[in-house]
Amino acid sequence: MNSTSEVPTTKDRPNIRVGIVKRFIQVSVIFVFQAAILFSTSGQLDWLWAWVFLGISIVSVIVNGVILLRTSPETIAERGEAKLTKKWDKIVSGFYGLFLFLLLPLVAGLDTRFGWTGELGNTWHIVGAVALAAGLSLAGWAMIVNAYFSTTVRIQSDRGQTVCRSGPYRVVRHPGYVGFILQSLATPILLGSVYAVFLGVMAATALVIRTFFEDRTLQDELPGYREYAQEVRHRLVPRVW
Repeated sequence: MNSTSEVPTTKDRPNIRVGIVKRFIQVSVIFVFQAAILFSTSGQLDWLWAWVFLGISIVSVIVNGVILLRTSPETIAERGEAKLTKKWDKIVSGFYGLFLFLLLPLVAGLDTRFGWTGELGNTWHIVGAVALAAGLSLAGWAMIVNAYFSTTVRIQSDRGQTVCRSGPYRVVRHPGYVGFILQSLATPILLGSVYAVFLGVMAATALVIRTFFEDRTLQDELPGYREYAQEVRHRLVPRVW
């Protein structure tokens, strides 16, 4: 999800529809997979907070998708097409996906079934829901203003990649990761599983590691990024890092 600006106008890109369809399938499979894990491991279809989690996530995807289809369909296509990425990114992203999309819902579902955590007050669930919505909103904002918001770490010279300084990129260099870190930490709270919090922290840690290496890659390979890094000093947290 490189920090970049508006994509140059391109006409009749042949793979754009294919990429959009692929991304739709990818996202749909992820949601079905997570839902299957949550409801099968918990042993109940009437798990309110699992439905809230899925609902917030789906609404976020729909809103982002509608906006991007109108403003930058190539961003969706880019995210749907498998591209070459750095070797380290395959490892870090693999761990991130393992923790967030597989192990976290698995543990949360088992926790709900066997009552490891016990009952949490509704306030905790609501706080988790609000934090999840905020995280996905921030990530969505970054995706909308960043026409090269990719799922892989690569310099998109084929699309004329340049540095973005608009929207949340005026505050930190990787606002999308801030949103996804908040998602990782908020999801287990929303689902009411103290045990799953550890997996959310591990997913967030993977994103911090990815931020470090991606930022170094951008400074080495993307023209203008070093100057941007001097203007926006911090990667994830203003005045901290």
